[in-house]
Amino acid sequence: MKTEIPYHKTKIPIEIPDKNFVCCLVSHSEDFKTNETEKSIVERALDNPIGSKSLENLVQGKKNMVIISSDHTRPVPSRVTMPILLRRIRNANPDIKITILIATGFHRPTTKQELIDRYGAEIVAKENIVVHRSHDDEMADLGKLPSGGKLLLNKIAIDTELLIAEGFIEAHFFAGFSGGRKAILPGIASATTVMANHCSEFIASPHARTGILENNPIHKDMIYAAAQAKLAFILNVVINAKKEVIAAFAGDSEKAHVKGCEFVLNMSQVKRNPTDIVITTNGGYPLDQNIYQSVKGMTAAEANCKADGVIIMVAGLCDGHGGESFCKMVTDAQSPQKLLEEFAKIPRDKTKPDQWEAQILCRILSKHKIIMVTDMCDENLITGMKMEHAKTFDEALARAFELKGDNATVSLIPDGVSVIVR
Repeated sequence: MKTEIPYHKTKIPIEIPDKNFVCCLVSHSEDFKTNETEKSIVERALDNPIGSKSLENLVQGKKNMVIISSDHTRPVPSRVTMPILLRRIRNANPDIKITILIATGFHRPTTKQELIDRYGAEIVAKENIVVHRSHDDEMADLGKLPSGGKLLLNKIAIDTELLIAEGFIEAHFFAGFSGGRKAILPGIASATTVMANHCSEFIASPHARTGILENNPIHKDMIYAAAQAKLAFILNVVINAKKEVIAAFAGDSEKAHVKGCEFVLNMSQVKRNPTDIVITTNGGYPLDQNIYQSVKGMTAAEANCKADGVIIMVAGLCDGHGGESFCKMVTDAQSPQKLLEEFAKIPRDKTKPDQWEAQILCRILSKHKIIMVTDMCDENLITGMKMEHAKTFDEALARAFELKGDNATVSLIPDGVSVIVR
């Protein structure tokens, strides 16, 4: 079985022996066909808002507004969406003052070059762009979340007359789906709020899983935060493996998001077919730029891996670990299981930075061996975080067969963040 899988900004060829290969789990987005252009898909969504007045109607009479936009870790095609939003807003209200607020959540600040890569040089030069910093920015206190955590959000977003957001919807490994309300929490929330929402109790919930919104405690907090922030309108797109827009949903922050999630679920749900070895990726750059983000793709492999199986994770990791505290927790742990036991004892209001990512990684490591394939990251960093390292895919597969035997079964998930395995 020969194919190519995403790696950083390219694709690498791989081969799997026919006698071992069982299945390839892919999103139906690969087969999705449309005669529309990316721009026309977005324009049509904005022409037909779901559960909301039109964007043009909302901006009339307003002096200022904020557009929340995704950061460097998300493959949102803002070169398509942002110019359309700006044009339509200014056609309806030429004098309105617009601030683009980059929703970094708990991530590092987005660099100027990353902004240019995202929006193009013209927008970066002409527009007022502010990068959210969860530790440093002035926050508005909006009381408490349903879970009891403090709700502290970027003051720029709360003080504006109109708050909207752009983003994209995909399956998310503990929030159910990305997009919609996530622009607020964690997008523009304080570190304190993010940590309360991402507590060990919620991360451990069986409802805080890929493709699940119902009874998801993390989602409940996020919905509440978006309502308190008065998120008035969203434009969320769905993309394929080439990062091209194949669908768009605009309108009410909850109703439009639900419609988008239904579309993604129908496109992304695949039937579980467990194997001894599971090969996966994070869909290439930008989501595979660090270990922190790569945990997402690992959860798809986890869902299709037999007990005590091997996960081969192919990721560029050009940005290293992606979180200092995340890396330190896992590296310093006596074992993944011991760290999970420690996390279970931490109260909701005492959540540590990046604890949630370490918790999910350790959950996977406690059940499976992970072999990380990359030639762009320090081997010692990977092995220190309780994983094995391989410079090439062939090396990783040979090691997996060494661990599980020559007759081990193998499945492939070419893009782990694009599927919901059930």
